Amino acid sequence: MTALGPAPSAPDRLLAVLGAFDHDHPALSLTDISRRAGLSLTTAHRLVGALSDWGALERDAGGIYHVGLRLWEIAALSPRGLPLRQVALPYLEDLYEATHENVQLAVRDGSEVVYIEWISGRSAVGVRIQVGARWPLHATGVGLALLAHCEPAFQDTYCGGPLAGFTPHTITDPAVLRRTLAEVRRSGVAVSARQITEDALSVAAPVRGAGGPVTAAVSVVVPEHDAQTRALIPAVRLAARGISRALGWQPERPGGRG
Repeated sequence: MTALGPAPSAPDRLLAVLGAFDHDHPALSLTDISRRAGLSLTTAHRLVGALSDWGALERDAGGIYHVGLRLWEIAALSPRGLPLRQVALPYLEDLYEATHENVQLAVRDGSEVVYIEWISGRSAVGVRIQVGARWPLHATGVGLALLAHCEPAFQDTYCGGPLAGFTPHTITDPAVLRRTLAEVRRSGVAVSARQITEDALSVAAPVRGAGGPVTAAVSVVVPEHDAQTRALIPAVRLAARGISRALGWQPERPGGRG
């Protein structure tokens, strides 16, 4: 007889309902929520009702549920969300004006990179990115810039784990990843080519907070076939440096590095 694990707690069930929504499933019926959350229809109905009353979920005229504005209000309080975006936006706009290509700002959440701002030009290369999207750290320019400045123990654990591949060019060899991270630390920038899509190249640089630690990364994404990488590196570095200074980073302080 197989032993059953403990029943999910009430908070676990609430989080399961919210976790049913993602970028591929932004709108769900009650039946969809029940199935994706692993809950009975009765339990899902009760929890969805409570979340809707609070404003975490909203129900449209067709009976389909969406994430509510109340969650956006709370998420905006995160220091790595809206406040960081507001500080960084003028520098991101300058980088966009200099390149007219995709410009991105991202932070690390565990083993993933989360995009908190994205500016795209009409003729810029298509990217599989939107605000709130997540990708593994090793597969993006901003992710490499962030991972390269994580604690050595975290890097060792990450490099030792499975490295998902998305194209034939995605770094999936731990030894190659370690060498890549060392080069990012040496040069101060990360260049990531054809790792998520075959036609894109990303140049990224780390953003430092007041005490010197890397808190975010900024990047520009261009068509890989005619990327002027050497010309992009100074522009991306300048944007990252400007955001860092706006956050209170000063190179002359102990722990502050360029």
